[in-house]
Amino acid sequence: MFTDVNVLVIGAGQAGLAASHELTDASIEHVLLERDRVGSAWAHRWDSFCLVTPNHTTLLPGGAYQGDEPDGFFSREQIVAFLGDYAASFGAPVEEGVEVESLTASDGGFTATTSSGVLRARRVVVCTGAYQRELLPPFTSELQRTLPVVGSTRYRSPEAVPGNRVLVVGGGQTACQIADELQRAGREVTLAAGRAPAMPRRIGERDIFDWLWDAGFFEQTLADMPGPMVRFAANPTVTGAHGGRDLSLRTLQADGVQLMGRLQGVEDGQLVVADDLSETVAGADDMFRQISGLATRVAEERGWSAPDLPTLSSEPLTAAPAPSLSELDAVIVACGFRPDYGWIDVSHLVDVMGFPMHRDGVSVRVDGLYFLGMPWMRTRKSPLLMGVGVDAEHLVRQLAA
Repeated sequence: MFTDVNVLVIGAGQAGLAASHELTDASIEHVLLERDRVGSAWAHRWDSFCLVTPNHTTLLPGGAYQGDEPDGFFSREQIVAFLGDYAASFGAPVEEGVEVESLTASDGGFTATTSSGVLRARRVVVCTGAYQRELLPPFTSELQRTLPVVGSTRYRSPEAVPGNRVLVVGGGQTACQIADELQRAGREVTLAAGRAPAMPRRIGERDIFDWLWDAGFFEQTLADMPGPMVRFAANPTVTGAHGGRDLSLRTLQADGVQLMGRLQGVEDGQLVVADDLSETVAGADDMFRQISGLATRVAEERGWSAPDLPTLSSEPLTAAPAPSLSELDAVIVACGFRPDYGWIDVSHLVDVMGFPMHRDGVSVRVDGLYFLGMPWMRTRKSPLLMGVGVDAEHLVRQLAA
């Protein structure tokens, strides 16, 4: 392995590979370190995982999707294969199986302590994913005293979940997709819902992501949002499974999943549940209508015929009684993720929410340190396969200058 490099790129997911592509194009010498293998963050998702974004929205620099299923949705294996092929297409200088354990700024550069030794770099681009640490609420330890508890990062398939009656905690895309899969596998599923919005899979003959793209939804910046907490907000619930379809609290209850409010804790063997299901559903419904309305706006601006918008039932959803712990066989916790940059030894590196302080991915704390693939780094699409490439082009131009 190299011991001295110009630019060190950490992480070989879509962000690291996009950065490597642009560095290669700019003839900037670099090395890309990946603790596992190319695309491994995707490889560790559950067995049936697939993207919610259509294949044709994959827009990495020099690596836009060219397959014969543009309106399909990459499976877990297909994403990994796509990224592997992308890395090979430009000869990305990847060193797999090398973990960066710590990074220290020193002597006008950086020292990276890795599982294969110490490496010096003049500049570093950190591409370790949108979030790095699974969020496990405090009540998780209480649940673990009684029941098997599986975090979303360890969930693989219904067959690996013991028993019949399963509680899923969380209301985002992951929680809803896992609850849906368990229910379809014949389990009795209760979902302790969170505050994720909902949106339709398609409007007319177009996928919702195409409407959102045309509406400028993905060009929104953090400054356009009510506040920085949007970086922790759940994405709208939808699924690419089974060819892509609607997935929401309403569709889940219609299919047999029992719903209850947000789980607040555990007391004396009983779940403490907020009485907020109706409020949660109302918020999800409101976003569903707002997103649907964007399609009407796009059609008007482009002179297209107005699309037929999907309708929502006005019927309130009924909250199920909270099961006691003795009635459950297992719990799946899917409450999202948080950033973790504690391995970088730079004082005051992150803000109060744990994200690196930066300007368009350039650290404001130390010269030569860059970040790519973070939520809202430049726009809403920054961490996505449809947007990280644009950010990589912008970042490498700054690095080269």
